[in-house]
Amino acid sequence: MEKGSGRAPQSDIDTRKSDHLDIVLEPRLAGRRAASGLDDIRFEHCALPEIALSEIDLSVSFLGRRLDAPLLISSMTGGPERAARINAHLAEAAEKLKIALAIGSQRIAIEGRASGGLDRSLRERAPSVPLLANIGGAQLVLGYGEAEAMRAVEMIGADALIVHLNPLQEAVQTGGDTDWRGVLAAIEHLASTLPVPIVAKEVGAGLSGSVARRLVEAGVSIIDVAGAGGTSWAAVEAERTDNPSAQATAMLFSDWGIPTARALADVRRACPQATIVGSGGIRTGLDAARAIRCGADLVGQAAASLAAADRSSEAVVAHFSDVVSALKIACFCTGSPSLKALRTAPLIEAPSFL
Repeated sequence: MEKGSGRAPQSDIDTRKSDHLDIVLEPRLAGRRAASGLDDIRFEHCALPEIALSEIDLSVSFLGRRLDAPLLISSMTGGPERAARINAHLAEAAEKLKIALAIGSQRIAIEGRASGGLDRSLRERAPSVPLLANIGGAQLVLGYGEAEAMRAVEMIGADALIVHLNPLQEAVQTGGDTDWRGVLAAIEHLASTLPVPIVAKEVGAGLSGSVARRLVEAGVSIIDVAGAGGTSWAAVEAERTDNPSAQATAMLFSDWGIPTARALADVRRACPQATIVGSGGIRTGLDAARAIRCGADLVGQAAASLAAADRSSEAVVAHFSDVVSALKIACFCTGSPSLKALRTAPLIEAPSFL
């Protein structure tokens, strides 16, 4: 890392980001994740729904824009050339489906070393849906401030700014940023000065109710719990290192975190008025329904759609169309004509945390 600047060499970041994509796409990584807790949510089947499947309303308002479904394409990234292709596919699909799009870390683009497709072309591809910019919480105490945050927002015409929180990943990553003193105060400053809402997002280890409450009190508008059950970034970093000791340490934490279902229920109780995104292990529309039942307003998905994003915008559209279809069926078979009704749909046996 360049001393005092918080900047790692560009080639190192490019390689790391591209490695991350390859590792996440590797099927064997699927066995190295915690349980999301979503499988414990079992809806009571309604044999007399008394509604029409075609009339189920999945629409929701988010960041001042209307979505056709409560879905957020969650943050993905990669080396600049690959990221540009993926981001273009995701933006085109989000616009066609009228769902929200959160981009991956803009660190390289902010520092002027490559754009990765993170420019106004993204907004041109997705003119009517919410776009969420993204910077790292660790960078906020390594020289990033209001200017860098605004640059992240302005370069894509974003509706909100994600500050992602990844202490575990940084702790097990070679050369990771591990001094997190002052991150909350920096987030509070951004929340009071930026003209767009702040989103606080974990990257796969979950947000507790108490931490979410502190973030909301600091001015954060949206909480993305990003719980355990999706991609384990500890396992990803274990795959990247050639150091056996570092690999073993990282793998100790491959199933670390708060399961997504539990995180959602806890954050909803702690922050009843906040907008909450449920992500972490959302693989299907049924998982989306379960997350909404646990307290999510929107549902985010990343890894499960990555292979499609690497291919084409049409593949992304097909993937998320299947997610929407399954979510509607879950609503239909619980007699829920809307998302509001789904949030109180009967369960066969409610887990203790609900």
